[in-house]
Amino acid sequence: MRILIANDDGYLAPGLAVLVKACEGLGQIDVIAPEQNASGTSNALTLGRPLSVYTAVNGFRYVNGTPSDCVHVALTGLLDYRPDLVLSGINNGANMGDDTLYSGTVAAATEGFLFGIPSIAFSQADKGWGELEAAAQTARAIVKQVIAGGLAQPFLLNVNIPNRADAASLPRRITRLGRRHASEAVIRQTNPRGEPIYWIGPAGDAREAGEGTDFHATANGQVSITPLQVDLTDHAGLPGWRQRLGLQP
Repeated sequence: MRILIANDDGYLAPGLAVLVKACEGLGQIDVIAPEQNASGTSNALTLGRPLSVYTAVNGFRYVNGTPSDCVHVALTGLLDYRPDLVLSGINNGANMGDDTLYSGTVAAATEGFLFGIPSIAFSQADKGWGELEAAAQTARAIVKQVIAGGLAQPFLLNVNIPNRADAASLPRRITRLGRRHASEAVIRQTNPRGEPIYWIGPAGDAREAGEGTDFHATANGQVSITPLQVDLTDHAGLPGWRQRLGLQP
């Protein structure tokens, strides 16, 4: 078993360290993570400049790029083998609902999935790294279950773990993505030269958080496991658009 581990909080993040430690004994592990925090970079690839890869004192390799860069470079030449599994995380905060479209953590796992490799993204429901060891135990248990079930077909799972000391013993639920309200207003400030600057506002509250959603599961003390797909096609809308544009099927 060969496991590639990445994240979006950077190679020095506590969540990455505990995930790597939690996976010890499950197979050969290689870590290739961003040099700096790359939260919110989604699936961006760096195309306008070359990327450099460095090795930290603990053996982790890091890239001066995005989470997707890390996995992409690893799978297209940096590694001399094809991993059996790609893991990403553990993220400092939730990646649920619409967050998955922006998440660098989910993007790193998605990059593995795009290459046909089973991939899992792990996040904690709240920021601050509270009860991180328990989250790592939960991640290990899920990875072991996934491996036992077989890795013949690629899949993409998004896991969100409540920040609780008993996280490893909490019920696990297969969920769907919920929805958020739009973000709050931008925060306007002025830089030292008197020019206006803008910070993206905080994420909005959950809008669709009913039973069966990732929001509902974590709010009720459950580990949320959401199978994701990459196909963004509005399949139900295809007939209507053909009719609207006067096109043949």
